Amino acid sequence: MSAFTLDLGPLAASFDKTRSRLEQIRFADALWSRRLDVWSSDAAVQQKVGTRLGWLGALDFVKPHLPRLRAVADLVSREGARDIVLLGMGGSSLAPEVLRQVLGIAEGRPNFRMLDSVDPEAVADAIGNASTSWFIFASKSGSTIEPNVMAAEAQRRLREAGIEWNTRFIAITDEGTLLHRRAVDERMREVFINPSDVGGRYSALSFFGLVPAALMGADLDRLLASAHDMEDACRRPSVQDNPGLALGAFMAAGALSGRDKVTLLVPSHLESFGLWVEQLVAESTGKHGRGVVPIAGETGEAGFGSDRVAVAVRLANEGPAAARLDAARAAGVPMLTLEMPDVSSIGAEFLRWEVGTATAGLLLDINPFDEPNVQQAKDATRALLDEFKQRGRLPIPEAHAIIDGVRLTMSEAAQQALDGDAADMFLRVLHPPDYFALLAYLPAARSSFHQPLHACRMAVAAETGCATMFGYGPRYLHSTGQLHKGGANNGVFMVVTAEPDEDLPIPGEPFSFAVLEMAQAIGDFQSLDRTNRRALHVHLPRRDPALLRQITRTLIGRVARQPR
Repeated sequence: MSAFTLDLGPLAASFDKTRSRLEQIRFADALWSRRLDVWSSDAAVQQKVGTRLGWLGALDFVKPHLPRLRAVADLVSREGARDIVLLGMGGSSLAPEVLRQVLGIAEGRPNFRMLDSVDPEAVADAIGNASTSWFIFASKSGSTIEPNVMAAEAQRRLREAGIEWNTRFIAITDEGTLLHRRAVDERMREVFINPSDVGGRYSALSFFGLVPAALMGADLDRLLASAHDMEDACRRPSVQDNPGLALGAFMAAGALSGRDKVTLLVPSHLESFGLWVEQLVAESTGKHGRGVVPIAGETGEAGFGSDRVAVAVRLANEGPAAARLDAARAAGVPMLTLEMPDVSSIGAEFLRWEVGTATAGLLLDINPFDEPNVQQAKDATRALLDEFKQRGRLPIPEAHAIIDGVRLTMSEAAQQALDGDAADMFLRVLHPPDYFALLAYLPAARSSFHQPLHACRMAVAAETGCATMFGYGPRYLHSTGQLHKGGANNGVFMVVTAEPDEDLPIPGEPFSFAVLEMAQAIGDFQSLDRTNRRALHVHLPRRDPALLRQITRTLIGRVARQPR
């Protein structure tokens, strides 16, 4: 269950230092006994950490609730639901997506899907069959704008179908939140109250992960048994014997020695696991000008520079793509290989990575449980929406170049880095050990944009030799967005938006889904600008994948023809 192997190469000395520090402070014991002094001598930091350690007891918390979880799953199936749609963002949706992909939907259970986008096309697609759907309204705070507006639209469609909407809603939230009060007052069908000291990205083994797992028909006993076995292993004092501490020591050793990019190499069956790891690692460690940059989903010609370490995951007899493994080994990249004996051990991996990420945070001398920069983009979005309410339009940033109708706008830092070059030369600012992040406010994976977006990412990787990230907005704002603004200033960002073909009004709001989506994109671009990040906003005049391919070729081609 906890098997792992280390091939440290040039990382050996740095790993030995992180290992020694953990064993010297007896971190395994300190973690599980919740000793706050190990995190900081600052009382304020200790207090903050103390309010976020509930994930260490998540397995004990959920055990007595298993009969109820199974009963609710049976109820939903018995009442004839064809679809279950989870309305959530970040930690509320990514773990369920992993469980759906890895474990699948049991025979006889409804189809299960996640809606973690405010794109009007994505919203309409996900809740178009509202009359035969149930909805999970998942929000730790209960005040996050995205699940609230998604829920408003689902409620509207249920009413139009003549259905009492509250009979089709299941709420998952913390004690005393706005959602908790609403769920009780409006008599939602089921209300699950999660421990308030479990942070969103550490909530996979709490109600936020296990309510969806039960509705999918997952074998909860096997899932939790694997997590219990991992917990036992993660209590061992020796780092070499402790799979969670070894992972954390490995990631931190890399970051402390200039290898801050952790590349995740997984079999295709675990593709969504990379999204969950991205959120956990980036949001936990990317702050105070440092952090671990998680790289997931790279394929093809993406190289492995001296700024990388790699974590390879094997699932039973299935491993990552052989070509990617061979390329990493040929480049001498330090590698940690993790073994998953079967799909049910995904529960163990959730816990291993939670322990590992918390451990890396300790070694990097940061609090891995807060997210000090996430609020920046939220505040910028709110200010833009307030302006829309007053003026009836959003303030669109001035374009520095327009090519075939595509508007290109650069941040101040990008303009300074280009030193007079035009916006179509933007990628000239990108050099190893930078990383490139492509951030798209477009319909997610099933759309016709997914392939050209991936092709753009991989073309940048091949041309520049830099590590690359990809995220759909606004989902990444609740994931890697913390790293983008709070981590080291070695990211180069391209935010892509497009005029919508169709729009949807948001019930009870003066702005639509498309306006909200654009406000979030512009707000994040402004936040990147204000934190001195090199960023480019690419706005397409229409939703045309061919136009995206064309502007990608232009940006990459013009840089490729320039001397370096």
